[in-house]
Amino acid sequence: MYNDSMRLVDLKLKNYRNCKDLQLCFDSNKILIIGKNAQGKTNILESIYFLSALKSPRTSNNIELINFDAQKVEINAEVIKSDTDIELDYSYTTEKSRVLKINGVKSTPKNFKSVLKTVLFSTSDLLLLRGNPSDRRDWLDRAISQVYPAYDERLSKYDKIRIQKNNLLKEGDINEALLDVYNEQLVITGSNIIYLRKKFLREIEKIASEKHRIISETEDLKINYVCSFLTTEHEVDDIAEAFTVSLQQRKSEEIRRAQSCVGPHRDDIAFFINNNEATKFASQGQQRTIVLALKLSELDIITEKTGDEPVLLLDDVLAELDDLRQNYLLKSINDMTQTIITSVDTILFEDEFLRDVKIYKIENGQKMG
Repeated sequence: MYNDSMRLVDLKLKNYRNCKDLQLCFDSNKILIIGKNAQGKTNILESIYFLSALKSPRTSNNIELINFDAQKVEINAEVIKSDTDIELDYSYTTEKSRVLKINGVKSTPKNFKSVLKTVLFSTSDLLLLRGNPSDRRDWLDRAISQVYPAYDERLSKYDKIRIQKNNLLKEGDINEALLDVYNEQLVITGSNIIYLRKKFLREIEKIASEKHRIISETEDLKINYVCSFLTTEHEVDDIAEAFTVSLQQRKSEEIRRAQSCVGPHRDDIAFFINNNEATKFASQGQQRTIVLALKLSELDIITEKTGDEPVLLLDDVLAELDDLRQNYLLKSINDMTQTIITSVDTILFEDEFLRDVKIYKIENGQKMG
């Protein structure tokens, strides 16, 4: 039985990594894609995520998505949203020529990304707490982008200004008036980014702490946004003021080091279990519980904010979770949430779960049987 919100109906991949010519029909709310490692299962989930974000969680260079023997990658998908059929077409060539189409008509990236919503939960996410600050920022930024489509534009604007500023700082004789102009622009864009990140984290913490308590039974989860120049909650104007002061104080350090030392590109996210910092003190199981709670909260927030229930993409994560967390994850998934799962085989799944599941076997980027 379908819900009448959003689901992926059909996916065609041409020269997407090792999927040279693959078509999958998703006429079920639960799809299981099985196959040995390095056969293309993750590529399928990545391509679906890509349609919702126009970027890959695995590479920033889209040329890597094109099969070695080809000049062009194509992703075509049919999505049903509020009982309306929408066709998405993406193509990208080795010459870096990109074409986006909605129902055959050329589209802007912003409109294209607004069609399909996804939440991807992969094995690399399980390392979120152990990874670098940049991994945690990327996770947060990807989640926010699905709720606030304009957020991506702010991030790229901020990065452009920061790169220009860094280039200026590398010059021998620095034009300080120009440096001040870059800093002003960074403050305007960066303060908005910090404000939205803090706001989103507060919202996700509310939901995640509840889910976390259910899985762990006794543990209390807190999430903090770590910014070198902020101590308490602030509005955008307060953030801008503190950012400006910090830039002034560290101006000579930035000139000496020839790089931008202050701003949202340096921030981090800290997780606490019963007031102990999770990155330092939590066991592997506790860290996985946090990530599981975060991912399921992402699903809830996107549904609540956009009115569209995202497609949940689970990439080989079940094998990495113990029975308790596996069961919680599978039982938490709403029957109406379209869920696409990759796994080496069906052994991890109970017969009851497999009853309504459509199963595809993938070998060497191709559908078998």
